[in-house]
Amino acid sequence: MNRKEELAKRIIVALDVGSREEALLLIGQLEDVEIFKMGIRLFTAEGPALLNEIKTSRKKVFLDLKLHDIPNTVAGAVKVAVRYGVHMLTLHSSGGREMMERAADAAKEEAEKEGTEKPLLLAVTVLTSLKSEQLHEIGMTADPARQVIKLAKLAREAGADGLVCSPQEIEIVKQEIGKDFLVVSPGIRPSWAAAQDQKRIMTPSLAFQKGADYLVIGRPIIEAASPQKAFLRIVEESKCP
Repeated sequence: MNRKEELAKRIIVALDVGSREEALLLIGQLEDVEIFKMGIRLFTAEGPALLNEIKTSRKKVFLDLKLHDIPNTVAGAVKVAVRYGVHMLTLHSSGGREMMERAADAAKEEAEKEGTEKPLLLAVTVLTSLKSEQLHEIGMTADPARQVIKLAKLAREAGADGLVCSPQEIEIVKQEIGKDFLVVSPGIRPSWAAAQDQKRIMTPSLAFQKGADYLVIGRPIIEAASPQKAFLRIVEESKCP
């Protein structure tokens, strides 16, 4: 595998669309993409049946539902996700230690029971749409970076495989939590794309240089006249460390 192929496998395309037809069309167009993110909009519209269809396309699914509930409920949801063979799954670190520990245990136990690979559990820290003033409004006194580190430490102790955070916090997470703790960064915009509703953004090349393991990119790719060309342009412009 050459460096360009390796880099392509580390860019996750967000299926930020509202229907099965739109999602499958994009998957068919983006032949070089290995992992697709399915968020709450598409999951609410189409349900888990679409997970099977994506797997049939021999693609991996990043199920981004940001689970946040009582520990027993989250553990049950994780078990179901394992049965559908998802590759990555998100849960809110602000749900607390017990919730994340129960999720990690459920993922391992169900994977062993099903004889399948355990999904990567990714803790969501601070949404990339939030800045310091919004955090203060909801009662968080820490700045985004300090809050991310606090939640990342808790997530690692609870058994998560990595976290989702703004590219602005990649370096400090790798320094404080460890280079082996996966960092998945949304809020990625190539230099030629608009920021839109993301606040703490960065170019793909710089995010990789700072140590991101995976990048999540949606609209700059899926809203392009040619999603495949946009994806390949991002790969070409990025530099893999």
